[in-house]
Amino acid sequence: MSPTQPDLFGPRAGWPEGLVYEPAFLTPEEEAHWIAVVQALPLREADYKGHTARRRVASYLTRYDFDGNRLHAGEPLPQALAALVERVAQWMGVAPGTIAHVLVAEYRPGTPLGWHRDVPSFERIAGVSLAADALLRLRRYPPVARAPTLDLTLEARSIYGLAGEARWGWQHAVPPVPALRYSITCRTRVRRG
Repeated sequence: MSPTQPDLFGPRAGWPEGLVYEPAFLTPEEEAHWIAVVQALPLREADYKGHTARRRVASYLTRYDFDGNRLHAGEPLPQALAALVERVAQWMGVAPGTIAHVLVAEYRPGTPLGWHRDVPSFERIAGVSLAADALLRLRRYPPVARAPTLDLTLEARSIYGLAGEARWGWQHAVPPVPALRYSITCRTRVRRG
């Protein structure tokens, strides 16, 4: 087990329960392959409640309607992404069929991602980083004035996961990235009942 990943018996000191990180999830050769796959996808500027975000995205399996706050059927997963999504599901310890949403995002230099929690339709989250490192910042939710944040460098080729307390009791953000970066985020759906 990586020294930056919490052990099986509890979170690393200072990390919320449910935050896991593996720095070398992909080899450099695998990363080059997945970058080529991502660059061939039809990425478009993300629209959030009438605002155009600076990152470009492609969304698969389901799509979230931010105006209506609803989850809808989305575009099918491209076959080119299937093997990576299956590998991420295995890393998460879930069946590949439980991945309900895949979001591919391009962060051009200077692109941030503001403070947020993922929409409540999704339960567990895992993100693969490609091409460049980024800083993932976490803070308690709801935010507390002057409370410390937790900073985790998401290295290129790494994967992180959010579940439990890290998913529901914390927000996360990415400050403006210094270099071109891609992420592939997989989410499971919340189980009802």
